[in-house]
Amino acid sequence: MATKQKVLEFANKVSGKKVGAKGSITVDDARYRILEPVVTDEMAEVALVMEFRKPQNAEQLALKCNKSLERTKELCWDLAMAGVCFINERDGVDVYWYDTWVPGIMEMMVNNKENVVKYPQIAEAFEAYGRENGPRSVGSFPPGTGLMRVIPIEMAIDGETRKASYEEISKYLNDSHMFSVSDCSCRTSRKIMGEGCGHLAEDMCIQLDHAAEYYIRTGRGRQITREEAFEIIRKAEENGLMHQIPNLDGSGKTHAICNCCGCSCLALRTAEMFKNVDMSRSNYQAKVDSEKCVACGECVENCPTNAAQLGQKLCTKNPLPEKKVETPRDTEWGPEKWNADYRINRKNVVDTGTSPCKTECPAHIAIQGYIKLASQGRYREALELIKHENPFPAVCGRICPRKCESACTRGDIDDAIAIDEIKKFIADQELKSENRFVPRQKHEYGKKIAVVGGGPAGLSCAFFLAIDGYAVTVFEKQEVLGGMLTLGIPNFRLEKDVVNAEIETLRELGVTFKTGVEVGKDITIKELREQGYKAFYLAIGAQGGRGLGIEGEDASGVIAGVDFVRNVNLGKAEVLHGKVVVIGGGNVAIDVARNATRVGAETVGLYCLENRTEMPALEEECLEAEEEGIVINNSWGPKRILTENGKVVGVEFKRCKSVFDNDHRFSPMYDENETIIVDADYVLLSVGQSIEWGELVAGTNVKLNPNKTIQADPFTYQTAEPDIFAGGDSFTGPRFAIDAIAAGKQGAISIHRFVQPGQSLVFGRDRRAYQSLDKGNIDFGGYDRMPRQKAEHDHSKEKDVFADVRATFTEEQMKKETERCLGCGATVIDEFMCVGCGQCTTKCKFDAIKLVRAYDKEGVSYEDLKPVVVKTVIKRKAKIAVKKIKDKFN
Repeated sequence: MATKQKVLEFANKVSGKKVGAKGSITVDDARYRILEPVVTDEMAEVALVMEFRKPQNAEQLALKCNKSLERTKELCWDLAMAGVCFINERDGVDVYWYDTWVPGIMEMMVNNKENVVKYPQIAEAFEAYGRENGPRSVGSFPPGTGLMRVIPIEMAIDGETRKASYEEISKYLNDSHMFSVSDCSCRTSRKIMGEGCGHLAEDMCIQLDHAAEYYIRTGRGRQITREEAFEIIRKAEENGLMHQIPNLDGSGKTHAICNCCGCSCLALRTAEMFKNVDMSRSNYQAKVDSEKCVACGECVENCPTNAAQLGQKLCTKNPLPEKKVETPRDTEWGPEKWNADYRINRKNVVDTGTSPCKTECPAHIAIQGYIKLASQGRYREALELIKHENPFPAVCGRICPRKCESACTRGDIDDAIAIDEIKKFIADQELKSENRFVPRQKHEYGKKIAVVGGGPAGLSCAFFLAIDGYAVTVFEKQEVLGGMLTLGIPNFRLEKDVVNAEIETLRELGVTFKTGVEVGKDITIKELREQGYKAFYLAIGAQGGRGLGIEGEDASGVIAGVDFVRNVNLGKAEVLHGKVVVIGGGNVAIDVARNATRVGAETVGLYCLENRTEMPALEEECLEAEEEGIVINNSWGPKRILTENGKVVGVEFKRCKSVFDNDHRFSPMYDENETIIVDADYVLLSVGQSIEWGELVAGTNVKLNPNKTIQADPFTYQTAEPDIFAGGDSFTGPRFAIDAIAAGKQGAISIHRFVQPGQSLVFGRDRRAYQSLDKGNIDFGGYDRMPRQKAEHDHSKEKDVFADVRATFTEEQMKKETERCLGCGATVIDEFMCVGCGQCTTKCKFDAIKLVRAYDKEGVSYEDLKPVVVKTVIKRKAKIAVKKIKDKFN
């Protein structure tokens, strides 16, 4: 394509260069590429006679460019619409001028919604500008004088006596008289490139006075009131965004307020990718009071530059290694020191690890945080913190496998914290409707999403999508909701009014439920698409039984354990009599056996391949079964089922020796010479579960694995059919409810990104990579030996054999148990990477993190910037030289 010579000249003029001179702008430069699609040479001829920040009217410009007044006005309007120049009315006459590239012309060009869609090159050039020019500016700007400047969230610096008015958002809004709101240009650019981070562009950035007038006149933004501007600021803070201003208007002045995220903002990219944080930081840094911090991780998840990470605060036998911190202030800075993958490699935890409880929980719930809140009687806040990750705490308080407790550091002293009992106490506060905590909906997107399967994964996905503002419908083929929570877990472990109470929260969030509807049979995915559903989450669970493949298993009296428990829960189970043999060693097998004693069995014997220590079932579950007279027989594998006249009469077992392969997977070894025969009137098989797809995925590109689990990306949960996502047991195979709940939230995140145009499923996404601290290096000397509290039994329920007789902690017990928490973790701040936005302080419930003034710099106007930069560059070169000499002699 032929070069537009006048356009090239203008690109050089804005950059203070001349075509052909050393370092001049070429056609390959982003500054030319952004203009090329929409600026003609004739338009550029007018732009070339405009002046930087000096308004001129069309008559003045016409004289300079030798064009008619009428044509000059037309071309000026075209330039203003394109985004190349401002237009304002002064004393009844339109005036025009151009500003800097960034912040300035490039943002304005991207904010022409029609052009940026028609010519993606505009978005691509805007994104490329920072990558092409960012390295040259590293170390050149003292803190607070960069092109953009972070303005702290105002509540984060309330009471800070050394603050200045130019560091308060309210100052800029109160000093201005005209306001507009537009889409975020950075996120628009990412969106056009298909690289959005899930933070959407719409109605995010506020323009003030002359910029507002320009945005309103050219259709880039809509006019708003000052009150509406404050509300946009509030909503941005609530949704984890931070504030920046264009910083080249002079001290205490700006023409816009951006509400930014660290994962798409191109200004913050300079800080994160090139580690040129001084280009945009505020005068503040975050400081953590580790004694108050409980490592809940809310600050970490909301820190835009990944300056906050979770660490530990327990005393160690050996000092933790200190991380060497290099900065561009006194170090030569090349690509080897950049973080080019900053959008996909955020870290949650420092290299030495953090709290084992949060790490080992599949949903990474802020356990240490809600324990501390409970200890302070702040139950509603504790519940809110739990529900950031888990919408069903009352359910999980009763059935969770408690991986957090198994990993609890306290267990290395005496007994692990009774984490689940504390969570159960907190969650039980809201089982009554008048106390129910219903999260506030963040947005109103309205798009229709279908969730197939009303179990924990599907309900979790629906919960988080509803909070985001989507119109969610859950399709469940059974007549009741809850999946295995309702149909696969006995009432004596999980009473159904608990499940229903927590599902009620979803109803209050606006989720629609359609029970007795089997997708694929009663309605197809294709038909749902035609009804306007934009995405699908398949979470049908593993509700079918699995056979043994041995002689006699088709006999009358042989029943799949999951079918048996389902029928008991539905009140449809046949009454058992005589001797019952249960085959299996997991928690489901224990549930099957305990149910059998409640529906007429005279004796129940459970047989499993594993020895007692290797059984998948929790020891607590085994003990409760034995208290009910169930005999657990370890290390026996079924050889055949004995029958007479088609009816089961017994089972022949062979001795089994447990063997584990190189991947630590259980692999039985049988002794065919040692067998026993056990009489049985019924055999209940609980050796695994199967997935029953029916016609659900018929006619789609969805693929299944040989074991009938669905194939999907392990991080995004997207299947081979782009609008279909999967999670829960139907993806992983049978696991625990908390695993399914965690998968449901991740599915919701992916679906949100999928249905919103231009969003990536991976960029800027938390990878939930946690690691535990080294308990072998902890100094346990001096800790108390407080006994673990134990929940009593509710004797008033003992007459009902299907009632859950496990009582909830009393408040006194709960308080005593929370005192046992060691408080292993605390947030660690990389002070150099912190930009001082204050977002962390708004998320902390413990007053453990504050902004402290670390610098004292004001913004300067573009006209006064050069001497400041030159002075900084000279000082930096001197520091680098001195450091090299020191390093040489050290």
